[in-house]
Amino acid sequence: MAGKKNLLKRMAEALERMAPGPRPFRPDAAQGFVWDEESASLVPVARISRMPLRLLRGIGPQRETLLENTRHFAAGLPANNALLWGARGMGKSSLIKAVHGELVEEYPGLRLAEIHREDIHTLPAMLALLREAAEFRFIVFCDDLSFDDGDSSYKSLKAALEGGVEGRPENVIFYATSNRRHLLPRKMIENERSSAINPSDAVQEKVSLSDRFGLWLGFHNCSQDDYLEMIMAYAEHFGLETGKDELRAQAIEWAAARGARSGRVAWQFIQDLAGRLGVRLEPS
Repeated sequence: MAGKKNLLKRMAEALERMAPGPRPFRPDAAQGFVWDEESASLVPVARISRMPLRLLRGIGPQRETLLENTRHFAAGLPANNALLWGARGMGKSSLIKAVHGELVEEYPGLRLAEIHREDIHTLPAMLALLREAAEFRFIVFCDDLSFDDGDSSYKSLKAALEGGVEGRPENVIFYATSNRRHLLPRKMIENERSSAINPSDAVQEKVSLSDRFGLWLGFHNCSQDDYLEMIMAYAEHFGLETGKDELRAQAIEWAAARGARSGRVAWQFIQDLAGRLGVRLEPS
């Protein structure tokens, strides 16, 4: 019996050694990181996938507002958490990554750290790790953030952003993108209203999550002029040589076939055009 117990103990110890533990965090290893919930580690990103800020068209006011807010944060000045909400494919996540790319040369200690929506309940652990790297400043970024019925992880987000005992670390700012202005589905809010003892208080708790973001930037479906401006800017930047009238006609036909105009649709058209012309797309 004793031999069997020793064998099981050695097997358990071997499995423990094989299990991935937290990786030591080195904020100087890269400009960007992705949070790995399983190992409670920030994994360096060799190259952040992003466009130059100057190529993001049709979102001028949002671009300037987020750039200014981020510059304040990078310089150690007060700045707000930001929620970028609205139409799909209009450059919300692209803008966050592009703003970081625009400022990182001027502020070498500025880092971008992404956390996936499904891991948001572990945000306090991530913030605790970032708090220790006080000589760096981190834009914590969550793409497509939203919560479904029965999901209570939004409470962890509220506490981590503002309401906890420690509060948000001074070297961290939180940027999120979402298709929902209040991050929660209307049905979820209305269910709380109908079942709560005090409906008004219940709804306020749900809606107050978005109040943690001092900066709300709305993104709306673009006009045809904005859409074509995106196309022309991409074509010029990547050297896609084709007649202006032909380019315009092809771009309009592409959008019509998809029933939508957006930054994403414009980029998909450019990829198709570049493929037909035999041109590689390498953002600089």
